[in-house]
Amino acid sequence: MRTPDSATATHCPYCALQCGMNLRPEPGGTSVVVEERADFPVNRGALCGKGRTAPAVLSSRVRLTGPLVRTHATGRLEPATWEEALDAVAEGLARTGRAHGPDAVGVFGGGGLTNEKAYALGKFARVALRTSQIDYNGRFCMSSAAAGHQRAFGLDRGLPFPLEDIPRTGCVILVGSNPAETMPPALRYLTELKANGGTLIVVDPRRTRTAEQADLHLAPRPGTDLALALGLLHLVVAEGRTDEEFIAGRTTGWTQARAAAMAHWPELVERITGVPVPRLREAVALFCAPSSAMVLTARGPEQQSKGTDTVGAWINLCLATGRAGRPLSGYGCLTGQGNGQGGREHGQKADQLPGYRMLTDPAARAHVAGVWGVDPDSLPGPGRSAYELLDALGTEVKALLLMGSNPVVSAPRAAHVEDRIRSLDFLAVADVVLSETAALADVVLPVAQWAEETGTTTNLEGRVLLRRRALTPPPGVRTDLDVLHGLAGRLGIEKGFPTDPEEVFEELRRASAGGPADYSGISYARIEAEQGVFWPCPDDSHAGTPRLFLDRFPTDDGRARFAPVSHRDAAEVPDAEYPVWLTTGRVVSQYQSGAQTRRVDELNTAAPGPFVEIHPRLATRIGAVEGAPLAVVSRRGRAVAPARITDTIRADTVFMPFHWPGEGRANTLTNPALDPVSRMPEFKVCAVRVEPA
Repeated sequence: MRTPDSATATHCPYCALQCGMNLRPEPGGTSVVVEERADFPVNRGALCGKGRTAPAVLSSRVRLTGPLVRTHATGRLEPATWEEALDAVAEGLARTGRAHGPDAVGVFGGGGLTNEKAYALGKFARVALRTSQIDYNGRFCMSSAAAGHQRAFGLDRGLPFPLEDIPRTGCVILVGSNPAETMPPALRYLTELKANGGTLIVVDPRRTRTAEQADLHLAPRPGTDLALALGLLHLVVAEGRTDEEFIAGRTTGWTQARAAAMAHWPELVERITGVPVPRLREAVALFCAPSSAMVLTARGPEQQSKGTDTVGAWINLCLATGRAGRPLSGYGCLTGQGNGQGGREHGQKADQLPGYRMLTDPAARAHVAGVWGVDPDSLPGPGRSAYELLDALGTEVKALLLMGSNPVVSAPRAAHVEDRIRSLDFLAVADVVLSETAALADVVLPVAQWAEETGTTTNLEGRVLLRRRALTPPPGVRTDLDVLHGLAGRLGIEKGFPTDPEEVFEELRRASAGGPADYSGISYARIEAEQGVFWPCPDDSHAGTPRLFLDRFPTDDGRARFAPVSHRDAAEVPDAEYPVWLTTGRVVSQYQSGAQTRRVDELNTAAPGPFVEIHPRLATRIGAVEGAPLAVVSRRGRAVAPARITDTIRADTVFMPFHWPGEGRANTLTNPALDPVSRMPEFKVCAVRVEPA
C-alpha cells in the first residue's frame, strides 16, 4: 500500500510484533528511511532501535550482492553467475539424492521467512526433493507452547486474543519474558495495564527491566517454572479459589490434574524454586482477585526439556480459575521470531503440512496433494526435528539447503553443530548476509530483504499482515521464491513454483482451506483494507477471529483439557564440578543470532559484544572483576566474555546473551536435551562453572 506521500506502508523485519512502519525512498532510490506509522494498532507508531535502523542492512557494504561458489582450485568462496550457482546447488542436491536416497538431503528453514516462502520451501522439500528431512529454527522458538496449546485447546495460536486486550484485564502473570528488551513497543501494554488498575506479576530469575515494572517479582531457580505453577495451583485449590462451574462445564481431566498439583505443597515448592511461601500466596491473591486475568509465557519456561509440561501447568492455572475461553482472560505465548507463527503453520515443520495439518493424517495428505497435483502416497512422512536434523548432518543427512537461519550461532551445543555442518558433502545457503553458517557453504545465494519483496507474515496475535515491496533488489540479488523456482526447474519440476508472491499466497489459501490454520478467506486486498486479518478465516465473508475459544474449544468435545503434570528436574543440574546455573537470552539492541543486527553501527555501539551477568556474591567468591574476562564452562565447551556484576540476578545463576559467535558464543555451552513432545532443546537451563579467564 502506498501512502499519499508515496511512502510504502509495511512492517518491521524483526520480532513477532511485526510493528507497522512507513518506508520512504531516499533520493536515488537505493535505500529507504523509516518513518512512524501511527495508524497500525499493534505498535501505534512506536519502534525500537532495531526497527528504526533496519534499512542499514540494505547497504551493499554489509550485505551479499552476488552468488558465491566454493572453488576446488582455491577452496574459497568466489563470485559466480546465478546460472552457475543454481546449477551447482541443483547438482549437489540431486547427486546426494541419487547416491544415498532422498532422505540424505535436508532442508532447514527460518522463522523470518514470509508465509509464501515458508509454504514454498515445505512444498519444495516434499515435491521436488521428496525428502522428509525438513524443519526450521522456529522449533527453537515456541514449539513447547505450540504443543501445550494443542494438548489443552486443540489449536495453536500464540495469543488467542489481540494485544489490545492485555491492558483491559485485571492481572497478568508474565513468565520468562522480558519485552522491555525483546519487543520494547509491547511494554506499553503492560504500562497501560497498571495505569488501568491491573496488576503485573513477573516470573524471572533476573530482575530485568520488565521485572522492575512489576507489582510482584518472583525469581525462581532456572528450570523450576513447572514446580512454581503447580505450587500456585495447589494454593488455588487449598484456598477455595477454583471456578467449579467453569471446570465442570468447559473442561476435562481436572481430577488427575488436581491430584498432581496437590502433591506440590507450598513448602516443597519453596525448597525447589527458592520462592518464599508468602510470595506464592501473594501471587495467588493478586491473580484471583479480579474477574479476569491472563498468563503469558515466553522462552524462559518453554526452552526446557519439560517445556510442554510447564506450559501445561500454567494453562491448568488458567483453567482451574476460569481464566480461559472468556473475554479478557486466557493463556498466551509471546512468539519471538518475525514469522514464527506463520512459519510453522504452512509446512516448514517436520510433521506438518500447510494449514497446520498433520502429515500423518490421510485426509490432510489427500487435500494438500490435491492442491499440489501429486499423488498423496508420494508425500514423505514426518522427518527429524530441528536439532535432531542438525545432529544427523554428515552421517544420515549428507546435503543441506538452508534458508534464513544461522545455526552455527543459534543452535544448542553449537560447536558440535558447527562440526556437523562442516562434515556435510554439500551445503547451500540462501541469505541476506554472509552469516557464520553461510561462510561454511559450498554455494551462497544472495536473496532479497523485507523492503525489496512483497509477502505476508503472521504476528504473535495470529494477525496476517502484508509487507509491500518498497525498493528493487540490487541486480545481483534474487528473491527466495526465484531461487526455489530455479532449483525446481533444474530438478525436473517445471510448474508449481511461481515467483509471484501473491500467486503463491492464493495457492496457500487453497492448501490451508479447512485446516486448523485456515487462511482461505484472507487476501492481499483484505489485509491492506483491514490492517491485517486474524485466522482462522474460512471464507471471504468471514470477519476473521481475533478472539478464540469464547464459545467452545476446538477439541472433539468442545472442552479444554487439563494436563496431569508433575515437576521434574532439568536434564542437567548443578553439582560439585559445575555448581552454577546458566540461563541465556537477548539484549535490546541485537536480534537472534545477530547475523543482521551485528552489521548495524548504531546497534553495535549500544551492544558491542557478549558479557556474563554475575551476582556480586558469586563474583567475590570466584575473584571476578567488573569488565575482566570471565570463562563459563559446561560439559559441552567453554565461552569467554567480560564480567558484568549486578545484584539483579540470583546468586546461584549467571546469564549470557546468545547473539555473538566466537569465544563469547553462549550456545557453545547450552544443552541440546529435548522435550519429549515438542523436541525443544533446553536452551534456558544448564550447569556450568565460572572462573576468571
